[in-house]
Amino acid sequence: MRKTVEWRVHMKKADFSGLGQRLGISPVMARVLVNRGFATAEEQEYYLYGTLDSIPDSKLMLGMEPAVRILQEKLKEKRHIRIMSDYDVDGVTSAYILYKGLLRLDGEVSIDIPDRIRDGYGMNVRMVDLAHEEGVDTIVTSDNGIACNEAVDRAKELGMTVIVTDHHQVQDKLPAADVVIDPWQEACQYPFNNICGAEVVYKLIRELSLAEGKPLGSTDFLEFVALGTVCDIMPLIQENRILVREGLRVMLQTENVGLRALLEVTGIMAKGVVTAGNLGYVIGPCINAEGRLSSAKEAMKLLLCTDPEEAKRMAEEVKELNESRKQSTQDGADRALEIIEDQGMAERDHILLVEVPELHESLAGIVASRIKEAYYRPTIVFAKSSEDETLLKGSARSIEPYNMFKALQSAEQHIVHFGGHPMAAGLTIRREELEPLRSRMNEQETLTEDELVEKVYIDVPMPLSYVTLELAKQLEQLEPFGNKNPKPHFGESGLQLEEIKTLGDGALAVLSFRDKRGQLVKAKLFRPESFMESIKMWSDVNNCVKINKYPKLDIIYSVGVNRFRGEESAECIVEDFRKTEA
Repeated sequence: MRKTVEWRVHMKKADFSGLGQRLGISPVMARVLVNRGFATAEEQEYYLYGTLDSIPDSKLMLGMEPAVRILQEKLKEKRHIRIMSDYDVDGVTSAYILYKGLLRLDGEVSIDIPDRIRDGYGMNVRMVDLAHEEGVDTIVTSDNGIACNEAVDRAKELGMTVIVTDHHQVQDKLPAADVVIDPWQEACQYPFNNICGAEVVYKLIRELSLAEGKPLGSTDFLEFVALGTVCDIMPLIQENRILVREGLRVMLQTENVGLRALLEVTGIMAKGVVTAGNLGYVIGPCINAEGRLSSAKEAMKLLLCTDPEEAKRMAEEVKELNESRKQSTQDGADRALEIIEDQGMAERDHILLVEVPELHESLAGIVASRIKEAYYRPTIVFAKSSEDETLLKGSARSIEPYNMFKALQSAEQHIVHFGGHPMAAGLTIRREELEPLRSRMNEQETLTEDELVEKVYIDVPMPLSYVTLELAKQLEQLEPFGNKNPKPHFGESGLQLEEIKTLGDGALAVLSFRDKRGQLVKAKLFRPESFMESIKMWSDVNNCVKINKYPKLDIIYSVGVNRFRGEESAECIVEDFRKTEA
């Protein structure tokens, strides 16, 4: 039983023409803004025209000022500072920002990143003991630490100074660090807490640099903040959207030799533009592949590399590693789907917990995302721990109505340890606790049948023939698109499919339709395999499997600007489709 998808049209009301005139946009754009929930003039203008200067003062973040004072003292005294990060993209980018930022202030600084298999998530006692042996005075965490109580306790026992910077949900007990910077702390006055670890340390380095009389440039580190934000699937709203938008603008001009090499070997540099999708689906997975299948320290070496030829070689290796990861992920996802179907799990459970034999534990999160997409169910995928056969390592991915972090908190008697966000989490359990955990989570969940139906919203029901280049360019103002800021969707029904033309290797199709007014209109469709299967099922087909007449279709589409050899044109991309009911 795969997921059910329901199409809905946004029905919010407003004076779209008047709003458009005030903001200098079309009524269609105005309607999209209202659909996004921006009801006041202040919200609408911030969304459209917000700048870096619009972002709240970093000093509002609890722990920011004492952390700056401590680091100023350590810099003055030439104390050895060690950064301890996580092994994913946000961990690597946040560690890079801290490292380069402290070096810029003449700090004595080093980095340690946990090994995903040996160490698991975040800093641990082994890393702390090693730091102490190497004369480290101060530990600063990035993208972790809020759940590392044992490691922090060990560091304090050894007389070390500890500053925790994190962005994960705060658990029952705060670590006993000298300072904790985490926007989820209850007493934190910072007005927006949905930021990534890279942004937390970016704010810290900005404040520290200012206090030291060496303020950062307006675009320093923005490409790395953008990379961490997108790859950690932070909502692209408010300041996140501004930082990612500005980070994408400077990405192609980055002075980082390693990142530039990665942009070149993946073909993004040649396109002349970087999108949030490029970060989330191309650059991020390459960096993550090191943390998953090799070591995140290799990804850090790439970002710190200053030799263009060496950086190119390393970037090619990262790209190849990511390609090998793709096949392993597909095999794991196929096996997980097979287990779920064989056991009738999706019919029985609202929360899917599945152990996938032979799956590399580092790939559990990607497989969980695939399963969640297939069933629209909160999903936890487990793999056996390579360090201890009695343990299972799990990665959880959730849907909007279900807070995975709180669910794991309520079932923690079955869990060795866990951490994360409402939409994603990681956990370790003893093998014998899998079934009790499955029972507990499904007994406690309160999801309704409606909440388990994926909704696809149409912003404006609008004929394809109404799309113009001017509108397409206006819609580009809404980028970057991603979590909480989806592409605007439009819809048209009753289109008679006339022709399907596949291009290149078949990954793209151009569809020709005849609309209700008799006008011929076209739209593109990427990855048309399932579309072709559906068309065969719905069409008038003879014994030779030749389609005599195509069906009428309803489509949901997005709008973009196609730029090719200096020419620009509007293009419509089919995002979903169904057969028109008689």
